[in-house]
This record gives sequence, structure tokens and C-alpha cells, in this order.
Amino acid sequence: MPKLVLASASPRRLDLLRQIGIEPDAIEPADIDEVPRRGELPAAHVVRLAEEKARAVQPRHADAFILAADTVVACGRRILAKAEDETTARACLALLSGRRHRVYGGVALLTPSGGLAIRRVVSQVGFKRLNDDEMAAYLASGEWQGKAGAYAIQGRAAALISWVAGSYSNVVGLPLYETAQLLAGRGYRVCPGSC
Repeated sequence: MPKLVLASASPRRLDLLRQIGIEPDAIEPADIDEVPRRGELPAAHVVRLAEEKARAVQPRHADAFILAADTVVACGRRILAKAEDETTARACLALLSGRRHRVYGGVALLTPSGGLAIRRVVSQVGFKRLNDDEMAAYLASGEWQGKAGAYAIQGRAAALISWVAGSYSNVVGLPLYETAQLLAGRGYRVCPGSC
């Protein structure tokens, strides 16, 4: 069986893969420019980044499966940034407060033979209207740091989310069903139980 390389620095993606019994043979983050292109919509942006991440890592692992992914939180056509400072986090949370938004997940798989397979997944998320105390408490937690849309559904933000339609794992950072099907369909053995 060829090796599997995860082209991601995200600990959440690794944890999610492990949840379904997949342990990458190597982890190699891809260093690419993730800034959206002028006029680029969220659905196109997320699959472009996933493919670029996979292709950036492939030259060092020519005979392996390369798995890459990206996650984008969007309000309408607007792509929300990963929150690196409290000002950005506050702006994102204020925009999401009391609204529905979409989380786009892009998954790209390069095969040892050079084939490319891509999946795009869309989940919808309902956020409660945040009052000042809830906003302040979540910002004080620091959980928003480095997160798309400034929240982590698998953490404290779970108390702020009224509903999710679609893949929950996609909102966390990797759509597991689609990823497992993508790998299995290209010949990588996926065995969530004991094989």
C-alpha cells in the first residue's frame, strides 16, 4: 500500500482522520498563499486551495497518496478570515451573530499515479444572536485564535450554535464521509473498524 501524506498543519484534521481509523504516514504542511483572488467565490476558493496544497507537497512524495483540505466560513459571498487578532475575531462574530452562514470544505487527493480527485462539501450553520456578555466571554477564551470565522464548533462555541445542516465534521475542518469515500475510491484502504 502506498503511503499517505497529509498536507496540513491542522491538528484538528489529523484528529479527525484518526477518529475514522486513518493514520497518515507523514504530515507535511503546505506553505501556499491563501489569500482569495479578486472576485473569487468561497466554493471555488476552497477547492483551489485544497488542490494547491496537495500539489505543493507532491514533488517530495511522488509515490504516495497526498491528502489536502481547506475550510472556509462564508457569509453570503464574503469569505471570513482566520482570526489572528481580537479585532478580526470580534468583527467575524458580530457578522455571524443571529445569522445563518455556510462552511465550505474542499478536499483534494493526488494519487501515486498522478491522478487528482476533488470534493467540495457545504454545511450550513445557525448562530444565536450574541449579547455583549457572550461575545466578551468567547473572546476572552482565546478559542477563536487561528480559526476560520473565529469559532470552533467542537469547543465552547457549541453553546452558541443553534443548528447545523450537513456535515458536522466539515465544520470542524474535514468532511469525514467524503474524505473516506475519496480515499477508498482511489484504492487507499479505509477501515474504520478493525480489519
